[in-house]
Amino acid sequence: MKRTIIIATAMASLLTMSCSRSAQKAPADDFDYHVDRFADIEVLRYKVPDFDSLSLNQKILVYYLTEAALWGRDILWDQNNANNLALRDLLETVYTNYDGNRDDADFKAFETYLKQVWFGNGIHHHYSTDKFVPAFSREFLEKQIAALYSDKTPETTEALVELIFNPELAAKRVNQAEGADLIATSANNYYEAGLTQAEVEQYYNSIKKANDPTPISYGLNTRLRKDGDKIVEESYRIGGLYSNAIEHIVANLDSASAYAENPAQKQIIQSLIDYYRTGDLATFDKYSIEWAEDTASQVDFINGFIESYGDPLGMKGAWESIVNFKNIPASERTEILSSNAQWFEDNSPVDSTFKKEKVKGVSAKVITAAILAGDAYPATPIGINLPNANWIRAAHGSKSVTIENITQAYDAASHGNGFNEEFVIDQPTRDLIDSYLFITDNLHTDLHECLGHGSGRLLPGVDPDALKAHGSTIEEARADLFALYYLADPKLIEIGLLDSPDAYKAEYYHYILNGLMTQLMRIEPGKDVEEAHMRNRKLIAEWAYEHGKADNVIELVERDSKTFIQINDYEALRGLFGELLTEIQRIRSTGDYAAAQKLVETYAVKVDPKLHREVLDRYATLDIAPYKGFVNPVYTPVRDSQGHITDILVSYPENYVEQMLRYGKQYKSL
Repeated sequence: MKRTIIIATAMASLLTMSCSRSAQKAPADDFDYHVDRFADIEVLRYKVPDFDSLSLNQKILVYYLTEAALWGRDILWDQNNANNLALRDLLETVYTNYDGNRDDADFKAFETYLKQVWFGNGIHHHYSTDKFVPAFSREFLEKQIAALYSDKTPETTEALVELIFNPELAAKRVNQAEGADLIATSANNYYEAGLTQAEVEQYYNSIKKANDPTPISYGLNTRLRKDGDKIVEESYRIGGLYSNAIEHIVANLDSASAYAENPAQKQIIQSLIDYYRTGDLATFDKYSIEWAEDTASQVDFINGFIESYGDPLGMKGAWESIVNFKNIPASERTEILSSNAQWFEDNSPVDSTFKKEKVKGVSAKVITAAILAGDAYPATPIGINLPNANWIRAAHGSKSVTIENITQAYDAASHGNGFNEEFVIDQPTRDLIDSYLFITDNLHTDLHECLGHGSGRLLPGVDPDALKAHGSTIEEARADLFALYYLADPKLIEIGLLDSPDAYKAEYYHYILNGLMTQLMRIEPGKDVEEAHMRNRKLIAEWAYEHGKADNVIELVERDSKTFIQINDYEALRGLFGELLTEIQRIRSTGDYAAAQKLVETYAVKVDPKLHREVLDRYATLDIAPYKGFVNPVYTPVRDSQGHITDILVSYPENYVEQMLRYGKQYKSL
């Protein structure tokens, strides 16, 4: 999945904006967005506005699609690490059976650890992918476990305790360190222990068809294991891996199909069911084409093995689902962008060799999320562009969405947090951000998803996986640069999406500040930047800073012993973004791994320890959680005396612990 990940701490007001050029924020409401706060995480609620305006059939369709989404939860947990499900069961059993003082320091630390594990869908942090470090004692946990058993503690349980407390075991879910064996040193469950990176790459190189114009997404829905000297690929499907969970997903998809809005949507659901039954990636491509071409349905969904950031080689898809429906008034701006897609492609600064001659089927909309699941829960993207297959995008188009009720929840939770006062250089720049970041941040997401990911083309014969571990970073940088370059274009004023030639400066300042400084609050001292989106932002900001030095485009200014970003020439900065976009597109189009590696390792990985310490200390005074995520609403069918559904009610009754414990019982499938 091509997705936009939000930096919650630097979040601007991102509420509904039509193309009427209005920059006013939506009025405050009394909805309680705040749910929980622990470690480096804040958990929020999100509203599902206008659900009641859907027809009964649409509501029932949403209900069954949300059930299909929630039944996939255990798949993602198991993909993240082979021990996650057993460890979750153990921790939840200890938590629910604990009869001691719940204000005890060890128990409070244990509770925090459990909440972290829930949020990370396993024992590793959802963003850094480092293993969580428990702040409670081993003796405390062993005592609680012993109380659960009348006899000796099982060896399997002892092994789980060792996994929690031994920092050498499964230390990193996704290792991206240059020079390391990325398969052998990553603790995800896509590859059986004992496999090496060289073996995996050799295996896939041996089965890929040379010069295939319509390649399947090799490895997307499989796990690799060794059988003697032979590598075996096992498919996720009914009758294969994760069969029980997939059977529940398919049963609910089948129920949903009876309420499809039109024949095209009914066929999409059927193709997805066929894919789950067979595991055939050609069938997945068929489903993806049908899904991309359906622009008539108001209710929509993502369900499957899609996102590849959890695989260090960027091939295997994590299970996820988002159920949504179109926000019709807010979609006006994205429809304007998509209707001008060919103009943006033609006027891009990249070499014409790497441009699409004809942009096909770019559709974009603003959506309301109804449920988040799998790799999109509790932390979720704010923008999505699919399908991922380049040949499908070129021949059949793509869909791009901005998830507006999620950005609304972020905004409502961030009011008055003191971020701008601490990190933005002066009042005129804060005023600029106040006036225009609301609009331009939204437009950046729209441009990134709607046009950025859909722009450009691979040259014939170029392997989509040629950039290997750096592919995700380069692709996200490509889409971000496309968006940044065009935010400053007069075209946005011409088509009615901005009303000031200076508006783009708010996003430029926000982006450079984030890439050079403020996103470092997510990194532990002494660590490198590893997550693809963070690397992308750092690459762009550091490259622009370095290449603009001669003309003093971006300056690091010290005031009162604090470092601030000062942009001296916004027009020149746009030129730098265009220059880097040209090179990034060349790298992507030609599969130039060496150039990708050099860019990433030079600009995107290493952290200045002095600046890092300063950022952490300044953030500490604000008490802002670096990461935010969500609990889902609850959908309840209303039935008549014959059992027929007469309505679906949406409510927000659960706190974080309640929802996680319920999901663990109600949707346990593996």
